Order: sequence, then C-alpha cells, then structure tokens
Amino acid sequence: MKQLRRKKSINQTDLAKAIGVSLRTIQLYEKKDANIPIKNLTKIAQYFDVTIAELYSNENLNEKGAAYDTPETVEKGHTITKLAPGKYLIYAPLLLTEQYGKFSKQYAKKVFVQTLPRIGFVLDRVSVAHYMAFEISNNSMDDGSLNSIPFKSIVLGKLVQLDKIQGYMQGNPNGASILVYKGNVMCKVISDYNRKTKTVVCKSLNDSPEYSDFEIKVGEIDQLYAILGKQIAHI
Repeated sequence: MKQLRRKKSINQTDLAKAIGVSLRTIQLYEKKDANIPIKNLTKIAQYFDVTIAELYSNENLNEKGAAYDTPETVEKGHTITKLAPGKYLIYAPLLLTEQYGKFSKQYAKKVFVQTLPRIGFVLDRVSVAHYMAFEISNNSMDDGSLNSIPFKSIVLGKLVQLDKIQGYMQGNPNGASILVYKGNVMCKVISDYNRKTKTVVCKSLNDSPEYSDFEIKVGEIDQLYAILGKQIAHI
C-alpha cells in the first residue's frame, strides 16, 4: 500500500480521507499491525485501481522492492510470509457465498481452489496446515457480542482432521468453526460430541428460531475448519 501511495504521490492523510478512516488507521495498515476489514480493503483497491489480490501480491515486497522471506507455498493455494518476529501473513484462497455449492463438490481439487481470489490475515503464529478464507452467508453467528461473526464477514479457517474432532473440541471450547456439509458451507459452534453415535451438535450464537441447534454425523462432514481470525463487513 505504501508503494502504491508513493506512486500516486499522495501522503497518508490523503489516503485516510479518501477511504474514510483516521490517519492512525492508515499507519497501522502500512506497518501491518492491523487486519484490514473487507469494506476498507475494497475501498483501497478501488482507489488505486487494482484488485484485492494485487494488493496482497504487492505485500510480498518491501518498500525497497526486495522480497521478504520466501513464502511457503502450500499445495492447496495459500502462502505464509514471515513479516517480523511473531508476525506472519497468511494469504489464503477466499470462497464467496455464491461459490459454496461448487466448492462442496470440488473442495479436493487443486484446480478449483487455485481459481479463487485470495485475501490476507496477519497472525502471531502459524503451523503446517491447509488454510482457507470464507465469506459468511447469514446472521446465525451474530448475537451482538464480541464473538459475533455477522453476515458478509470474512473468516480465516485452518483445516482440522476429522478423526481428531474430539481433541479439537476440547482445545477449542465454544469456538466457531466452518463446516463443509451436504453441499453447503456453514459457520457454527461445534459441541457435545457423542462417541457412541459419532455425532456432534451444531449451535448458532443467534437465538432466533430459524437458527436452532441440530445434530450431524461426523462421517457426513466433508471438511472442518477452525476459525483463526475474522474481518467484519460493515454493510
């Protein structure tokens, strides 16, 4: 972003005014000390006449044009770049809601994943795993609390091995997850694992009747992702 701003011959204050944020916010974005919400990311891309993918591609270069540590390119399409001690940029494929059905049928195919746009999240630590980003399709996880994940938010998920689901639940109590299940992608809290029936209860944060709890068999889940971060859309 700094490179694009200098190329356009504008300062941080000008950019802040153009996208409707504070000068301090722009400073945090350029230092990579804050995730950029999808709303502001879109405004920045439009302002510089680039795509969101191009914005994050440019993040792999420092202001002198030299590369950061070589990204670890993973088979499924994401990259991990070390920005500084304890700061990593995860640049992951982004699945939008209109692509849910296609993804549930072709999630194992590299070719499909590689056609998706990508988006970045900054994390304090990473591990060897498969990462994907997902757009949230409804308000089932919005209860107005700090843990809410409202409609149109973007979340970063880390793939969980289904044969280790009980250990995952113990280490992630009441944590939100992404499930790929029966031709759909859902965001739910996974709880109450029944070892005898091998089923789990899927809960919503929103207590509206349309988002009531339900049980599913673990063997029918195609993929499960632990949510590591979110970007809230303000719509």
